[in-house]
Amino acid sequence: MTLTSTATIPVIDFGPFLQGEESDRDRVAQEIYQACSTIGFMYLRNHGIPVELLQQLLAQAQAFFQLPLDLKETVARSPDTNCGYIAVQTERLDPGQPWDLKEAFNMGLEVVWPPEPVTFQPVVSDFYRCCTEQVAPNVLRAFAMALDLPHHYFDDKHGRNYFLRMLHYPPVDQQPQPGQLRAGAHTDYGSITLLLQDDIGGLEVQTRDGQWVAAPPIPGTVVVNVGDAMQRWTNDRLSSTRHRVAVPTGDDAGRSRYSVALFCDPNPEVVIDCLPQCITGDRPRRYPPILMRDHLLSKLTATY
Repeated sequence: MTLTSTATIPVIDFGPFLQGEESDRDRVAQEIYQACSTIGFMYLRNHGIPVELLQQLLAQAQAFFQLPLDLKETVARSPDTNCGYIAVQTERLDPGQPWDLKEAFNMGLEVVWPPEPVTFQPVVSDFYRCCTEQVAPNVLRAFAMALDLPHHYFDDKHGRNYFLRMLHYPPVDQQPQPGQLRAGAHTDYGSITLLLQDDIGGLEVQTRDGQWVAAPPIPGTVVVNVGDAMQRWTNDRLSSTRHRVAVPTGDDAGRSRYSVALFCDPNPEVVIDCLPQCITGDRPRRYPPILMRDHLLSKLTATY
């Protein structure tokens, strides 16, 4: 498929939603709705995460992934909690393709922390708190406004099922298998995802007409995208879009890539059911109700 320009992924200033008048908040909410009902991805500026914290977080990701494999595997991922370390080529986000060329560390409320580096836990915990207590709830309030819901509609449906994922894509020093990528094409499982990228590109987003669009890092922004749960809630009004991380070429093939994603999943006992205002004569119900716990389990079972 053809890779096109970044023109279809908008950059939205979130500052007026956090600090402006009601009219400013409504305008930003409508910009977010426009992005999420078309491409399903956007860049947010003035999101509320301190720049220093973003820099510290990427430094901690690099330090952790540089540890010896046997030390990282002392905190290997538990299927019961989905927390812990995942080695290279032990996960495939596209079940029909070879294993992904990446390693990861998942953190949630039941995380087991690695013993090293000693600065890892405090920095990662600070970032997790910032995203889960401030940034993600505010973005979800913008979604609620855009959908003509009470501003705090999503508040009590989230909070105990956030997962932070640190990712390392090692240098590609041999020819990948046919169809093998750094991260296979997939959609995310929850409501929204916040993504921090380093300065190495590779993220690509699939438009509704099947084109792959580059989503390179833009300084001062985080990427936000819609997940499957939000698409089900909105009866496909908002788009959970397939995305992937391509295998680099040229000089970038010899460089590591780091990113950090915060997956904002609804609480396990929440029933994901189409919102009444998203069901019309022209758009009948497209999904049956499902417990978030069951939805997430079905996705993870296919991944590992």
